[in-house]
Amino acid sequence: MSWTWNGGPLLEEVAEKYYGFVYCIHNLKENKRYIGKKFFTKAGYRQVKGKRKKIRKPSDWPTYWGSNDKLIADVKRLGEENFIREILHLCTNRSDCAYLELKEQMIAKALERDDYYNDWIMVKVSGKNLRFLSERQQSYISQKNKNSG
Repeated sequence: MSWTWNGGPLLEEVAEKYYGFVYCIHNLKENKRYIGKKFFTKAGYRQVKGKRKKIRKPSDWPTYWGSNDKLIADVKRLGEENFIREILHLCTNRSDCAYLELKEQMIAKALERDDYYNDWIMVKVSGKNLRFLSERQQSYISQKNKNSG
């Protein structure tokens, strides 16, 4: 089961251009959802000329099913074929991911509803980075606000 983006599978060559993504996992059997974020890479180290050097290495994003224990248990119980993993936003930095995840959770009122797996939200966002969100993401958020309000 791959991640969907704009109605089709997310291609590796598209993913390589971004830092991470905000996603929604849909449980088709029980009509529940989970909104989260995932980065395409993770921190790592390697030895270069006897020195430890920080590097970015690929994360487990292709096989990732979220960090919520109830969601992961339901995926095991019901099977991956009963879930859709949809990418809502591709993000160019960590702060964009954090902000857009929070924004989607607030729009959906994910903490207030029983049909969401989300049970807590933690966020650290830099206002400096937010000023540079792409026009596509800003217009998407504006359109979503109009439709949900």
